Formats: sequence, structure tokens, C-alpha cells
Amino acid sequence: MISFLRGTVAHVGLSSAVIDLNGAGMSVNATPQTLSSLRVGDEGKLFTSLIVREDSLTLFGFASDDEREVFDVLLSVSGVGPRLALAVLAVHEPEAIRVAAHSGDGKAFTKVPGIGPKVAGRIVLELAGKLVPHGTAGTAGGPASLVSAESVWKPQVVAAMTSLGWSEKDATASIEKSLADSPDLAANGNVAEILRATLRWLGQDGARAGNRVGARG
Repeated sequence: MISFLRGTVAHVGLSSAVIDLNGAGMSVNATPQTLSSLRVGDEGKLFTSLIVREDSLTLFGFASDDEREVFDVLLSVSGVGPRLALAVLAVHEPEAIRVAAHSGDGKAFTKVPGIGPKVAGRIVLELAGKLVPHGTAGTAGGPASLVSAESVWKPQVVAAMTSLGWSEKDATASIEKSLADSPDLAANGNVAEILRATLRWLGQDGARAGNRVGARG
């Protein structure tokens, strides 16, 4: 794995740069912000992620190790490729992405060209627990910590359900009812488990499935 490149900047384009490494030019794709920090003829350093395909090897470069880490985690989301992950970093700082993922703020991701509400919902769902804002310390304890935990997982579960066709109102009500007898699930805050529990609760009564937006009888 190529962790970083350091060498003379030979070229800076609109979407990529070329770093001269002892006579070998390495082409690296990067965000406009990262490219703007490079100057032809000066030494440049980029943290890199190598994407391997059957017919190509593509390097993506980042100004910091944190950017690269967020990029690699974004690639774990189904349907998100390197170009889209790079587009997210072009719109948002790494910390802003961490905060959006941690708080279930799907609207933040819809600001990225190519990402609609459905994909944004999938991103916050699949990134649950994978990206945590720097400086966020987990605290255990009383009601305040439970409310704080709910503010993290609940928007993510609601976003996942609305992407499946339920209205936000019905999704919220279903979550509350399904967890009424399982407060431990709410305390743990595991998004996937809460989503499965809610869908199981909805599946216990066929009539509940009719609450989905656009559902047909």
C-alpha cells in the first residue's frame, strides 16, 4: 500500500496532480481544496489511497491522514465509489462528515452533487458507529446520556425507514412502539438492531405495512 507521496509537484490540473518521484511521475486524483495547496516546482506531500480495479490502479490524494481515513470509511458504504467519496470531501471537511454521520444528519450529505435522500439515508445508516467526531467522549449514566444517545441513533433509523417508504411520522411512531417493551435496545443505541426490531414489529401486523408512503392495497 502506498501511504503517502512526497516529491516535486510537476503538474496541477482541475482534478488531479502529478508528483515527480525521482523521475517517475505519479498521477493523483484529489479535491479542488487539496490541489489548490500544491505549487508546480515546489515539494508536495499527499496522503494516498490506492484503488485497485481489474483494469486500473488509481491513486487518490489527501492533505491529511484524517481526510484519507474518512475517504476509506465512506467507501465501505454500498453504492459509494471513490469518485463520490471524493465529492463528499470536496463539499465537507472531515470533521463535518464525522459529525453528520454521528448525528444522523442525512441532509448534510444531500448537499453533495450526486447524492439524493435515499443514498444519504443509506450513508448515515451504514456509517453508524464508524465515524465519531474527534473529542467526542462516551459517557455512561443517567437520563441525560440516554437522551443524548437517542439523538444519535433515532435520526438514522428514521432515515433508513423513510428510504424504505414509510413517512417520517409513521417511522417515528413505529420506533417508539417497537421499543416500548425493549428499553435495553434503546439504551444500547445499535442502529441495525433497532431497525430490525422496528421492522419485525411492523411485520407482526400486515395492516401496519400499509402505512408506507405510496403503499398499494
